[in-house]
Amino acid sequence: MNSFEPKPQADWSHLDEANNPAMVDVSTKAFSRRTATALAEMWLPPEVASRLIEGEIQAPKGPVFHTAIIAGTMAVKNTAQWIPFCHSLSIEGCVFQIDWQNKQTLRILCTVRVTGKTGVEMEALTGTSAAALTVYDMCKALSHAIEIGPVKLHHKQSGKRRVDVK
Repeated sequence: MNSFEPKPQADWSHLDEANNPAMVDVSTKAFSRRTATALAEMWLPPEVASRLIEGEIQAPKGPVFHTAIIAGTMAVKNTAQWIPFCHSLSIEGCVFQIDWQNKQTLRILCTVRVTGKTGVEMEALTGTSAAALTVYDMCKALSHAIEIGPVKLHHKQSGKRRVDVK
């Protein structure tokens, strides 16, 4: 098999036996408490960071961090609308933490909880990404040099396993 041939279905969770795209069948899985936390870092130029470090700023579009949390929460609740093979989930908890790593690096964490048959990594990653994009949108009038990334899974816990990404 060369590198351009599709991998067998067993290697890819979203392919059926005929290598067609398919949603994972979770009908036989047990319900369990599932949690995922995603992390986004943002580098902000000094002219932006100094305005945000002073406290929650009221930008022309509204309060930056509060608006980012609302946008991120909306994204979490609508992840299945954005990602084709995500299952619709009844989200039980969604919490954001926005803080500073240093004078120019903002850290956004999104933790999502559900009791279900499938994990919430995509919801946490979507929420974190939407929150970061919202900060960018609200601050771009000050500078377009804002950088988003990395965005990554930080922690995952389900009924069977726990993953901590460093």
